[in-house]
Amino acid sequence: MSSNAFGKLLTVTTFGESHGPAIGCVVDGCPPGLLLAAEDFVADLARRATGRTRHTSQRREEDAVEILSGVYQGQTTGTPIALLIRNTDARSRDYDDLLDTFRPAHADYTYWHKYGIRDPRGGGRSSARETTMRVAAGVIARKWLDEKHAVRVRGYLAQLGAITPRSFDWDAVERNAFFWPDATQVPELEAAMDALRKAGDSVGARVNVLAEGVPPGWGEPVYGKLDAELAAALMSINAVKGVEIGDGFAAIAQHGSTHRDELTPQGFASNHAGGILGGISSGQNVTCSIALKPTSSIRIPGRSVNMQGQPTEVVTSGRHDPCVGIRATPIAEAMVALVLMDQALRQRAQCGDVGPVAPRIPGG
Repeated sequence: MSSNAFGKLLTVTTFGESHGPAIGCVVDGCPPGLLLAAEDFVADLARRATGRTRHTSQRREEDAVEILSGVYQGQTTGTPIALLIRNTDARSRDYDDLLDTFRPAHADYTYWHKYGIRDPRGGGRSSARETTMRVAAGVIARKWLDEKHAVRVRGYLAQLGAITPRSFDWDAVERNAFFWPDATQVPELEAAMDALRKAGDSVGARVNVLAEGVPPGWGEPVYGKLDAELAAALMSINAVKGVEIGDGFAAIAQHGSTHRDELTPQGFASNHAGGILGGISSGQNVTCSIALKPTSSIRIPGRSVNMQGQPTEVVTSGRHDPCVGIRATPIAEAMVALVLMDQALRQRAQCGDVGPVAPRIPGG
């Protein structure tokens, strides 16, 4: 298997390259009867899109979704949903100087060793362009989760370089291009990004995702753990180098008396576990974080080798993000939603006839 698909009952397969004629995906396993139209994809794809501000890549794609199958008279039919987006603003000439050179910290070197064929145009499958289809597939999952289980998935940029939020307001997140929860800090973020762009450098970021309303019972006890599948899905996003569930690595310094989430008749006393116990959702909010590395395509010269193994110097031109984390929030949300929908369908398939279990401790 070439591993271009993920999921069990809800499967998503993506295809296409950054500078090919189109990118697309097939979503298989979506139940019938879900209202779905091309307009449903507009808002989330716009949230992910490049060119929204001067702080992201200036590639400007239309990102118009074509629904090729799986929808009839505005409803899903239960058959595979094929989605296609045409690439309309690729500039392959920007990569002419890289035909024979490996970019440091990029997938050029490893792809060449794996496939023996070099496609230098924008990174091909390793480009963040591929994540457009994850967001498109995530639209379906988010819509189904909301309608069937009142589950809401949302995220925000929790750190940009050394900068962290001084306060938190969900309403502020969607009102700025950074998905930042403190509106007063946006000028500080803009100044930091302007300085990076002027220097030709980049920086990493952290994105947090919260899933509210997840009922207890989703996930498997061993090989299909909800947290394990969330971690795998989030780690598959380009540039992600770390994933945390709940407190994550902060648990190293905690004592068991602090980390354990005590139960009371009124609910859980805390949520250090991130809403997952033994690989199965507890009914609390599911919380995840991802760490994204600094963009490897920068203007500062770096050492490398060419395909003949000779030393060379690389300066990457073209249109790139000084911080990929700025537009990673919708991508992380989509991956969490897709995993949750898949797990919900698996729970329904195996344990759909399990009666009410009491007591149920309030989540949150």
